[in-house]
Amino acid sequence: MRRVTLLSLASFLTPVALAAQQHPLVPHDSVQGAVRAVDMRARSVEVTTGVGFALRVVRLQVPPTVPITNREGGQRAPIKLSELKPGDVIRVVFGGRPTGFVAYTIERVGRMEAGVESTP
Repeated sequence: MRRVTLLSLASFLTPVALAAQQHPLVPHDSVQGAVRAVDMRARSVEVTTGVGFALRVVRLQVPPTVPITNREGGQRAPIKLSELKPGDVIRVVFGGRPTGFVAYTIERVGRMEAGVESTP
């Protein structure tokens, strides 16, 4: 009887454990920064992020099914990868895979403006 209970429990938990390991849309991390480059051919985006002088560039693959939105005026309108430009400030939720980082969602939250220096 005990063996049947253990086998029943194992047969129930095994698919759940396998599905949890293979599910590609489990968020791993997030990054917010400025778009450095968009490569349409490779469907990737490079984001410069960091604090102070500690900057890093994160390269993310962007599958065609990834939702990309623009948050302007409080609305979240869908946009295309080709509409992201260097200097756009984005927030990306992503995960790691053997092939590298893969974006799950991208949201454009603003745009970096060039500062104007004043001379005395």
